[in-house]
Amino acid sequence: MGTQKLYAGAKLREMRTRLTLTQREFAAKLGVSLPYLNQMENNNRPISTTVVLALAQEFGMDVTELSTGDSERLVSDMREALADPVFADVLPPLADLRLTASNAPALARAFIELHRTYRQTHERLASLDEALGREDARIQASPWEEVRDFFHYCDNYIDAVDRAAELFANRAEGPGGVRQAALTSLSERGIQVIFSDIASLRSYDTESRILRLSSRAAPQTQVFQLLLQVALISQDKLLEATLDFAKFQSEEARSIAKIGLANYFAGASLMPYAAFLAAAQEDRHDLELVSNRFGASIEQVAHRLSTLQRPGAKGIPFFFVRVDQAGTITKRHSATRLQFARFGGACPLWNVHRAFETPGHFLLQLAETPDGVRYISLARDVSKSGGSFGAPVRRYAIALGCEVRHAQALVYADNLDVNKASAFEPIGISCRICERQNCHQRSVPPLERRLTIDAHTRGTLPYEVT
Repeated sequence: MGTQKLYAGAKLREMRTRLTLTQREFAAKLGVSLPYLNQMENNNRPISTTVVLALAQEFGMDVTELSTGDSERLVSDMREALADPVFADVLPPLADLRLTASNAPALARAFIELHRTYRQTHERLASLDEALGREDARIQASPWEEVRDFFHYCDNYIDAVDRAAELFANRAEGPGGVRQAALTSLSERGIQVIFSDIASLRSYDTESRILRLSSRAAPQTQVFQLLLQVALISQDKLLEATLDFAKFQSEEARSIAKIGLANYFAGASLMPYAAFLAAAQEDRHDLELVSNRFGASIEQVAHRLSTLQRPGAKGIPFFFVRVDQAGTITKRHSATRLQFARFGGACPLWNVHRAFETPGHFLLQLAETPDGVRYISLARDVSKSGGSFGAPVRRYAIALGCEVRHAQALVYADNLDVNKASAFEPIGISCRICERQNCHQRSVPPLERRLTIDAHTRGTLPYEVT
């Protein structure tokens, strides 16, 4: 089998722009001619081995970034947008979408943003009773989705915040060191911490400088909330600088993102990058073992594993998702080729939905997506008690997974036959863009396929996908 050619013109142009070099200067440093560089930047030629080596030696670039990036997720997001019925008669071929994602990623993002705005406008018009009489009933992007996309396209890894958290954690010593370091940091800033029987997890009064934490909460939750408050107070300049870089469209989005960055700092302090990566590899990604090492919850560990994308020290590319009982995705990230639906729920054939049926147990699944990529998926319920009798219980399920080629690094794969094709269950992303013809759980037909309807024959579906 021949080696797959590497086309990464957009990445090459982005790096040259970041280095403020002209094409001629960049070509000279890479040891190629100006026309050759121009052809590579426009994806008319693949990036040669000589150029890959020069990028690593001359600029210290992590060359694995050339073959990852945003192309696959951009293609997935565009396909989902184009599955909208408004595009039923103008569906471009998949090859065109891949070309756009590779050669014009900014245009692809603009198209996705345009469709998102259109969809929100459509949904707003469908519920006029909610908008009538409100002065702020203007059309704008959802702040929540804007923030979600920010983290999504950063690979869920924020380098400056991650390194600041690691530095903070490394100063802590002994058992429970991070908790004590957080308490000390707050005390040095004149903040009194009180653990009391309150309904909320965390409440900070800026005037009295008293931080109240719920005594009902689990210990790992208490530590996380302490670290989150440390981030908001001691890392404010770093968080604000990161927000300035992101250029959010509204103050609401900026405020949500700041909480998201503080949450990121808390998780990265509780599970500092280098130590966490080494422990995960040593424990073969056993969530329970790693959880015990760092005093973190199963969900916190699973989410942290999906953020290990530091250039030069990357972990296994994982996907991570959390769903509620209605199947709605409440958290999602994928460093793999598998991308989640931006609207609606996850594929009903995915084991994450069955996790509610077996509380306290891990479910394993070998799955294959329509593009032929095979994954190992681990699912478990993560119900959260309200802390008292009669208090509502929040029920979620999480899934963590990676491509099956990484199976040997996961303890969960030891008894799975990853070489047996029939062991892999077919899953998809969203019914509207899933190409499977005989899915017994299909809710709507795929928009990229024609249908045959025979009134005299009824199979699993009332139509046949051709």
